[in-house]
Amino acid sequence: MRIMFCLVSCVVLLLAIAAGPARAAVTCRFISDQQLAGAMPAAKWSLVSEQDGRGCIYQGERGDTLMLTVFRNPTADRAKELYATFVKTLGERMPVIPWSGVGDESQAGRTTPDAARPEASIVALSGEYILSISIYRSGLRADDTLLKPLTEIARRAIDKVGTTSEKFGGCEWLTADDAEGFLDRGTLTIQRTGAGSCLMFDGSANTLMVAVIAMSRDTQVNMMNRNSGCKHVPLPELGREAFGEHSCTSGNANAATIYVWKNGKQATILFAPSKPHPESGSVERLKAVAGRVYGKI
Repeated sequence: MRIMFCLVSCVVLLLAIAAGPARAAVTCRFISDQQLAGAMPAAKWSLVSEQDGRGCIYQGERGDTLMLTVFRNPTADRAKELYATFVKTLGERMPVIPWSGVGDESQAGRTTPDAARPEASIVALSGEYILSISIYRSGLRADDTLLKPLTEIARRAIDKVGTTSEKFGGCEWLTADDAEGFLDRGTLTIQRTGAGSCLMFDGSANTLMVAVIAMSRDTQVNMMNRNSGCKHVPLPELGREAFGEHSCTSGNANAATIYVWKNGKQATILFAPSKPHPESGSVERLKAVAGRVYGKI
């Protein structure tokens, strides 16, 4: 489940970067501006991204960041497993304690005064949903006074977790047939994580992911020219600028990724096995999946 947590977090971060300030006019479906202002009257927040209906990222006038993310799971039991992983991961960054009044159960904490990245967070479990809320301070320590307003925000948001865009069982970018040769079809789960992103994973946490985002030409060029520490494979059959990466020296060295561009959008097609896999050192088989995604953009 730790692998799934990292992958979902990466999707959230990728789409947050892509969304940028242009999404500021979008409203957050989990908490209103009035409710946020009521919980934190001394702060002024601007909505940066609504994460395609999976969470909200706010920027404060002093440079603080408020991140609210909802994770839907196929069952309540799976949610409990992922919640335990979230709590463990949170505990690696800060001391955490059980917290009352939010969801079925919750944990809260803040970083120590000497932390390089001051943060206060609450993670809550509610049925098949997990709610994660964090404030990242800029130039100030995270102290206990942040936990009261975070709790109020969490109480408001937990009542609306059912409005998330995450869905299980179908996806516009991937089908069960795409898992052939990559994932165990007998334990396959398909998850729509947003308007432009989908995950498929099996019981061993082998994962196939697609994320489609709008991207400027400058960002595209910078991405193509970056040194990723991976083996680089041009894929002109998927467009003049398409390429694949595998055998990376950092991150999941068993993963393979393909990037394609079309109609002002970038599609990232990622296969991330939990351990060495026959498809680890190549993008050849992944090209077929990428080609089908390319045709849908």
